[in-house]
Amino acid sequence: MKFSREASMKNIKIAPSMLCADFIHLGRDLDIFAERGIEYLHIDIMDGHYVPNFTLGPDYCRALSAYSSIPLDVHLMIEPVDFFIPRFAAFPDTLITFHPEAVYHPLRSLQLIRDQGARAGIAIDPATPLGTVRHLLPYIEVLCIMTVNPGYSGQALIPGMIDKIREASAYCRESGYDILIEADGNVSWENIPLMLEAGADILVAGTSSLYDKKMTLEENITRLRTMCGHA
Repeated sequence: MKFSREASMKNIKIAPSMLCADFIHLGRDLDIFAERGIEYLHIDIMDGHYVPNFTLGPDYCRALSAYSSIPLDVHLMIEPVDFFIPRFAAFPDTLITFHPEAVYHPLRSLQLIRDQGARAGIAIDPATPLGTVRHLLPYIEVLCIMTVNPGYSGQALIPGMIDKIREASAYCRESGYDILIEADGNVSWENIPLMLEAGADILVAGTSSLYDKKMTLEENITRLRTMCGHA
C-alpha cells in the first residue's frame, strides 16, 4: 500500500493509535480494522529519554505484523534513532518516522530507512518550525505534524497547530512534493474537521475519536469515514 498524496485526495487515511488500543481484545480489534479497511497501524515507540514515557518495541511490531496485513506506521520517539532503524524496518511495507531533533544527521537517517526497504518520514514537535525541515522534504513520503507535545495521549490540541498543518500542506503542494500530511495528537471529533480542512491526509486516531467509549469501535470507524468523506 503506497503512501500517496494522489490516493489521499480520494480517501483520507485512518491510522489507529495502538498506544490507545484495548490490549485485552487486540486481536478482535485488529480483525475489525482489517474488515473496515483501516489503512495503517500507528505505533508510538518511546524510550523514556527523548520523551518522558515508555511504550512499545520491535517485538510488539513483529506480533502485529504477523497477525495483520495492515501496514505499520512506526513513530520513533527515541534516542539514538539509527541503531534501532533496522529492527523496525524488518516488516512489510513499513513507514518509519522519526524526529530530526533527535539525530545529528537526519538525511543519513532517512537514507538508512530506505536502504532497509522501509518508507521514510519525519515528525516535528509543536515547537519546531516547518522551515527547519524543508531541506528534508524531497526525501520523505510522510510529514507527521505533532499537534500535542509527544509522550502522552489525552492532551489538548496546542493552539496554532491547525495553521501549521495548513502551512505544511500548502508548501508541499506548491513545491510539487508527493508527501502525505499526518495529524497526530488530539484527533478528536471536534478537531477532525479543522485538520481535514487544513489539509491533513492521515489521521492518527486515539482516545478522543476512534476509541471513544461512548460508541463501539465499529460505530466510531463509520463516523470517522463519514467525516473524512465530507472533507
